Amino acid sequence: MTEPLLRVENLKVHFPVMRGVVLKRQVGTVHAVDGVSFTLDRGETLGLVGESGCGKSTTGLAVLRMQDVTSGRIEFEGQDITHHDKARMRPIRQRLQMVYQDPYGSLNPRMKVSDIVGEPLVVHGLADDRKAYDERIAELMRTVGLLPDMADRYPHEFSGGQRQRIGIARALALEPSLIICDEPVSALDVSIQAQVVNVLQELQERLGLAYLFIAHDLAVVRHLSHRVAVMYLGRIVEIASRDDLYRAPLHPYTQALMSAVPVADPVVERARLRVVVQGEVPSALRPPSGCRFHTRCAQAMPRCSSDDPPLADLGGGRAVACHLHTAVIPIVRAELEPA
Repeated sequence: MTEPLLRVENLKVHFPVMRGVVLKRQVGTVHAVDGVSFTLDRGETLGLVGESGCGKSTTGLAVLRMQDVTSGRIEFEGQDITHHDKARMRPIRQRLQMVYQDPYGSLNPRMKVSDIVGEPLVVHGLADDRKAYDERIAELMRTVGLLPDMADRYPHEFSGGQRQRIGIARALALEPSLIICDEPVSALDVSIQAQVVNVLQELQERLGLAYLFIAHDLAVVRHLSHRVAVMYLGRIVEIASRDDLYRAPLHPYTQALMSAVPVADPVVERARLRVVVQGEVPSALRPPSGCRFHTRCAQAMPRCSSDDPPLADLGGGRAVACHLHTAVIPIVRAELEPA
């Protein structure tokens, strides 16, 4: 088996909460990401979903090393980059890029599109030949479905979908192997979302890109992802192939998320079983003991409030952190073993 492109092991990102103006002291810790582990293969899309504030974007920023890591390990292309500083990350960033959520705020309004798309080439010293530089800008514009002549315009002259295509072109400039997509379509109209998603799919097929696709729109994630990881309050509670997860979600939180996805057929919609989550998301400053979802789970058992369930491998590329399912793993495996 080949090594995964990206391996994240027990990643933790904690933020200290300080009090005081002159004599500051730490009064607490926000557990934004608290023990996340996953792998990502070349040419694969891993969807990372969950409610706002669950730690999805912080995970992506940590992978990019734009956010300091409290503990854990991040391995990219076989190299441990967990504690790399800016100088050591510079050559690695050529293969590790990001598409941001806001197509309006992520582009400098004072720069022409040609300068925005070509800036990575300048920063990494790949723009010595002006003719080759201009040809590369034109190629990138065509790659994302824009005319090369548009490169002479400013960002305010483009629609939201076109701006996001410009952001994608900028991410492609250095020919990366992995792109972190942080909710790249959430700020766009539905019809424009489909266009941008199609662009991402076409680029993946043509260039062999891998995506870590962070989103809360489960319909978009289903369309684009090969595997899906579900996060809740800083932890992954379930990870599985797209088809397995959407056909038969195992974790109660995943079941509630899937239940909230609307179905176009009104007959099917009326017949569906609704899984309603009660209460509010607990604070990451004081996460619950045991299973972090037990305070809102209708299937919680007494042990859920005290025992923290590990993310247990169920086989077939599926893992779940829930006592309802991990308790039967030894029995199932014993039945499968030959006598």
